[in-house]
Amino acid sequence: MSTEPVLALRDVSKHFGAVQALYGVDLDVHAGQVMALVGDNGAGKSTLIKSIGGIHPFDGGELRFDGSPASITSPKDAAALGIEIVYQDLALADNLDVVQNMFLGRERLQGLRRLDENGMETEARKTLSGLSVTTLRSVRTPVAALSGGQRQSVAVAKAVMWNSRLVILDEPTAALGVAQTRQVLDLVKRLGDKGLAVILVSHNLHDIFEVADRIAVLRLGQKVAEFDAAGTNQQEVVEAITAGSLQKVPGMVEAQPS
Repeated sequence: MSTEPVLALRDVSKHFGAVQALYGVDLDVHAGQVMALVGDNGAGKSTLIKSIGGIHPFDGGELRFDGSPASITSPKDAAALGIEIVYQDLALADNLDVVQNMFLGRERLQGLRRLDENGMETEARKTLSGLSVTTLRSVRTPVAALSGGQRQSVAVAKAVMWNSRLVILDEPTAALGVAQTRQVLDLVKRLGDKGLAVILVSHNLHDIFEVADRIAVLRLGQKVAEFDAAGTNQQEVVEAITAGSLQKVPGMVEAQPS
């Protein structure tokens, strides 16, 4: 693991009017590392990943990418750096097949007016194979016909296809069965093994301890603890989630759990 993190946040903050959604957050995510982000509802997890992704740019603090200061003011900025986010709704088009979804908005042309169908299919197969996704019978299967675990695999493959350096996964095992959850967790591990930096947002501590290298705990918009996953336990993490020590935020109203 490189000593220089792919993503480094220093004292970042975000507020919406009088509500301080994030305050003084520091976070380092390294290549080949799965960083779990945990916290109760209203802790700031969604705001943090959306700020990293340029949807709600940070109001203060510093963001560094590959050791250099970076400004992310839009999702386009994040994508240009190699940051991809797989949100809980996956943003897949049910009426399109796997290949069409993986290249949606980034289609390749053959000549001026024809899509390079063969080239896109080959690249899609290569990406899925590189992630050891073996449960898809055909990359021409409509997404509507896929299981929850297969859909999650397609969304992740789509994210890592574009020279990604950092992949953020928002509750990837929510509403999945046991077998599908196992499939997705194995995929998360493979992302780290391939040298990508990964942020995993999840409420499921069992899943987190399966795949995470480090665990960062947010509470009411502040990072109150960070653990080496191998050196802690669920009880210690739960205590930080529910009772981690907070800094006083001057003149601002704290975000309340929803």
